[in-house]
Amino acid sequence: MKRLFILAVLFTSTVFGQKYELGKVTIEELQEKAFVKDTSAVAAILFNIGEVNIDFNQTTGFSINTIVKTKIKIYKKEGYDWANKAVRYYIGGNSKEKVSFSNAATYNLVDGKVVKTKLKSDGEFDEKVNKFWSRKKITLPNVSEGSIIEFEYVMSSKAFGSLDIWDFQQSIPVVYSEYKTSIPEYYMYKPLLRGYIAPKITTTASNKVVNITSKERTEGKGRLESTTYSNDQFTYKETKTIYSLSDIPALKDEAYVNNVKNYIASVEHELTGTRFPNEPFENLSTDWENVVRTIYNNDDFGSELNKTGYFEKDVDALVSGNNNMLERAALIFNHVKSTMNWNEFYGYSCDVGVRKAYQDKVGNSAEINLMLTAMLRYAGIDANPVLISTRGNGISLSPSRTAFDYVIAGIELENQVILLDATNKYALPNILPIRDLNWFGRIIRKSGTSTSIDLMPKNNSIDVINLMANINSNGEVSGKIREQYFDYNAFIFRNSHNGITKESYVEKLEKRFPGIEITEYDVQNNNDLSKPVIESYSFTNNNVAEIIGDKMYISPLLFFTTSENPFKQETREYPVDFVYPHQDKYNISLTIPDGYTIETLPSAKAMAMPDGLGKFSYNISKNNNQVQLLYSLDINQAIISPEYYEALKNFYKEIVTKQTEKIVLKKV
Repeated sequence: MKRLFILAVLFTSTVFGQKYELGKVTIEELQEKAFVKDTSAVAAILFNIGEVNIDFNQTTGFSINTIVKTKIKIYKKEGYDWANKAVRYYIGGNSKEKVSFSNAATYNLVDGKVVKTKLKSDGEFDEKVNKFWSRKKITLPNVSEGSIIEFEYVMSSKAFGSLDIWDFQQSIPVVYSEYKTSIPEYYMYKPLLRGYIAPKITTTASNKVVNITSKERTEGKGRLESTTYSNDQFTYKETKTIYSLSDIPALKDEAYVNNVKNYIASVEHELTGTRFPNEPFENLSTDWENVVRTIYNNDDFGSELNKTGYFEKDVDALVSGNNNMLERAALIFNHVKSTMNWNEFYGYSCDVGVRKAYQDKVGNSAEINLMLTAMLRYAGIDANPVLISTRGNGISLSPSRTAFDYVIAGIELENQVILLDATNKYALPNILPIRDLNWFGRIIRKSGTSTSIDLMPKNNSIDVINLMANINSNGEVSGKIREQYFDYNAFIFRNSHNGITKESYVEKLEKRFPGIEITEYDVQNNNDLSKPVIESYSFTNNNVAEIIGDKMYISPLLFFTTSENPFKQETREYPVDFVYPHQDKYNISLTIPDGYTIETLPSAKAMAMPDGLGKFSYNISKNNNQVQLLYSLDINQAIISPEYYEALKNFYKEIVTKQTEKIVLKKV
């Protein structure tokens, strides 16, 4: 172990001391068995160097050229995914981007020698995301535990609105990360830092000289032409900035985190203005109103809302004779959900357009929800599109078009906004797919104005469990369970379990609760969205009671007992995201075996968090040979600020303590 530690220290020192160049892999690096500062790491990034230059070409003008060089050590099989790299690039409009990989190889130690395996053509391919975006992907060959992989890619772009986000931190340790920018004086970018680890920043300015060659053709005697060349140059000030971080710990995906990338140490650059020679300063700083107005005026967005001919007969038939706006909205919403099928493409811009999507019964999120919005408007309902950023897209630090990646519909009725997303068959008004629940969106009205809309649910989704069981003298418990799922609990149940066989679901349920055997399983209302889902089953379980001498110990919550606190960190820098507020209620009745008496019961307890964020109550009583438990847990807010983390951690500590207390039965 001591030898391993020394080797690791030497290895880390070597990495820090070297120049960060590809193609130089040593035997010592390949012999390394674990990352010394985090032996649980499945891989580690030895260096990740990004360089962004805004260069001038006399033919094409300025362009953004990005070069990224990466070297990674693989320690465990679970780290093999790091041998796959994908780079997204823009292919829509006039500002098409280009990406190319080079110097991609895997290094292994074979018979004491360093063996290099280069990336082959079958390991590189393009994947089209939609008509605007593609991904260039590589899969490095011959990867095993102990391998070192490296690659380089270059991206060229004319999209000056923002520079690609640079992530210093990853889900594995990073020994060194560096990001360089070289920006001409004509472009003004505002750097935006994210995360809780700040990079070292150094900035220098210097003059850059650009040589320009021009040629001129002149007609000579006898129609002979001659070409003369002249050289010229111009000079501008260039600002170089280097952001660097060393010895960066892995970003752990803690419990109840929305999108961990929201809190990753990173930097992005927003273009705030341009100042070209002989031109006035152009202020490009924007606000949310300008962003949404630009999106709304796009032909693939606002224009699609004005198309109605393709659905008018269908909507007329649906709402004819019904003047109740809520009922009209429900009819149209259900029609779109049942008619359309989501192709799982995100976006706020239409791909094939609403008319063709309706004809084919398939569309992306924009086509389905803009179609829904247009139908609602046609029916006389005050409906508008709502731009959102899905949970996977994260939270933007500043107004920009890339801040959004999805659109839903909003109905403004009776001083409230009802949110709808027709891409999911089980969605309901204000019961959105989980991907949509990401802080705030913006509703865009016909006037071009927009307003921030809170996307997070406000009402508790209830889960009610009624359990009646008998305990026999061997400690085996048998009985019946009836569980009711409301609102988001019902949505998640339907999404997860509809479409799989009853046998498969019962098998999953039995794996969830070790020692349980389930019979007579039944589910009701799994397709009737107007009612709660109800599941019921009989069970036996031999894994919840412990017999020691003449006493039996059993938790009254049986296999529903929470035995571990999900909040283990000393402190927490990220909000705790429960996705939606919820209430869990248990009504449990246990009949003790003949020949036993109840010696002790856990005491009753009630506890609340500050500011009404949560509470639980635990009431237990006995009546002859029966034990009755009434338990409820309320989490009243979807997102809880880190300032309440200590209170939340202690709250769950008390929950675990109370739930793991035992009923003590004694033989008589």
